[in-house]
Amino acid sequence: MSVARVTEIISSSKKSFDDAVELGIARACKTLDNVTGAWVQDQSVVIEKKKVKEYRVTLKITFILND
Repeated sequence: MSVARVTEIISSSKKSFDDAVELGIARACKTLDNVTGAWVQDQSVVIEKKKVKEYRVTLKITFILND
């Protein structure tokens, strides 16, 4: 029987929401073993001088715990 855990991370990118998601998942996979899924809980942007400066996503990362 497997037991999974969910952790929340926040990732950002100067390019796009998609890039923020990719960077967040890549970083999570460096630290966590057995990552099996992720979903975007929230998205936001940082605006400076009337322009988008940064895209941010809050991700829920699912991973299987080691025995």
